[in-house]
Amino acid sequence: MSKIALVDDDRNILTSVSMTLEAEGFEVETYNDGQAALDAFNKRMPDMAVLDIKMPRMDGMDLLQRLRQKSAMPVIFLTSKDDEIDEVLGLRMGADDYVKKPFSQRLLVERIRALLRRQDAVATDEVGETEETKVMERGDLRMDPLRHAVAWKGKDVSLTVTEFLLLQALAQRPGFVKSRDQLMDVAYDDQVYVDDRTIDSHIKRLRKKMRTADDEFSAIETLYGIGYRYNED
Repeated sequence: MSKIALVDDDRNILTSVSMTLEAEGFEVETYNDGQAALDAFNKRMPDMAVLDIKMPRMDGMDLLQRLRQKSAMPVIFLTSKDDEIDEVLGLRMGADDYVKKPFSQRLLVERIRALLRRQDAVATDEVGETEETKVMERGDLRMDPLRHAVAWKGKDVSLTVTEFLLLQALAQRPGFVKSRDQLMDVAYDDQVYVDDRTIDSHIKRLRKKMRTADDEFSAIETLYGIGYRYNED
């Protein structure tokens, strides 16, 4: 049973969403501010977190920043209707997805399940070796899907599930262009719609993380109006 942490200062959301998730078979922990959630996470990390952005004591952005110092667990942001800047900033900081308020609880459940499936796909060692699960080396890049491990020039790089899948999709065929739509198909289930900005934000975050290992990292090339490609040289 996957454990979902739900962090929001709106008690109505905490109550209604936790009831829905529990009915879907999840174990749910609720917190009404970021600091309370962080204190609990320091003792035991959940499998996924769903975070509101605007909260007292510690907001969702601050909580995400602290989480990313120690964990790559999937994170979904709950954003207000007009918070486009917050959405982009959240993705650049390492969130895997976002859902706008007011939201369909069924949509939220589907996005949670999609992220957990992708996490299982890159983290479990119980699957057979395929093109997607075997260790891949492309020049200075080494990716081990079964251990969710990435290294660049021998230095480990911590990626979220979404960032890992995007890098894997690009590096599998160096020199070939992947459109944003193709990358959406890799990172999200068919029933989940995201716009181009979401993919662009993940790619920016991915580049930033790779540059922590090598400040001259330039293997991911943008082809404006077309998409992205991985260059092995």
